[in-house]
Amino acid sequence: MGNKSFKPTTSTLRWTVISDFAELSPRNKKPEKSLMEPLRRSGGRNSYGRMTSRRRGGGHKQNYRIIDFKRDKLGVPGKVVSIEYDPNRTARIALVEYVDKEKRYILAPLGLTVGATVSNGPGSEIQPGNALPLSEIPLGTQVHNIELERNRGGQMVRSAGGYAILMAKEGEHANLKLPSGEIRKVRIECFATIGQIGNIDHENESLGKAGRHRWLGRRPASRAVAKNPVDHPMGGGEGKSSGGRHPTSRKGQLAKGFKTRRKKKPTSKYVVTQRPR
Repeated sequence: MGNKSFKPTTSTLRWTVISDFAELSPRNKKPEKSLMEPLRRSGGRNSYGRMTSRRRGGGHKQNYRIIDFKRDKLGVPGKVVSIEYDPNRTARIALVEYVDKEKRYILAPLGLTVGATVSNGPGSEIQPGNALPLSEIPLGTQVHNIELERNRGGQMVRSAGGYAILMAKEGEHANLKLPSGEIRKVRIECFATIGQIGNIDHENESLGKAGRHRWLGRRPASRAVAKNPVDHPMGGGEGKSSGGRHPTSRKGQLAKGFKTRRKKKPTSKYVVTQRPR
């Protein structure tokens, strides 16, 4: 596992740093067909045809891999068949075949290898890839794929290199330190998966050229100060301008230091310590 760079034979290769994909199973291994479904592109438009996410479109055709975020196959051990690339996320995924021959994809934690055994539910061992309630996980353990409501499936800490630390248990809640630095309460019956998510070198990758952005479905972005006043609050001005005002979004929302979280958000009671700003 790691990244690779190239000899600068072209101007783009000089800056390109991509994954070496060393941890993946052989390239001739195809994804499990029963766990894939078509992924229709929206181009950033909602059901009314209105653009809600700008600079999205094009890109390589992809299929969605159905990931088992719930880990609800309790008490049945499974064997890791392969570690695979998923074009829809930064993390790697692992194909697990259970003893009853059912196959499921899970997020691949750091250190999980082909042939390893994983299990779900109370009583599982504390080892990477196993999912169990927070009430049975020792303090100081690194976890990922954390549920916010029981049986809803993991919603937090699912990207490459991510992990949360179990800090304390108080009554019906456990305190988790999230990657953002926020300490948050989660009910102790909620499931979490042991370990740090793999592909930890993803943050050091450099795409190197505009074309690789387009393969990922990301279209070009123009600077706000280069636009006309009708298109952006920071546009206009005689000659080059640095904006002439506090930086804002296209709709005028302040970009630096402005707190966007609602003051009376119901889930604020679960936040013990806010993330550093």
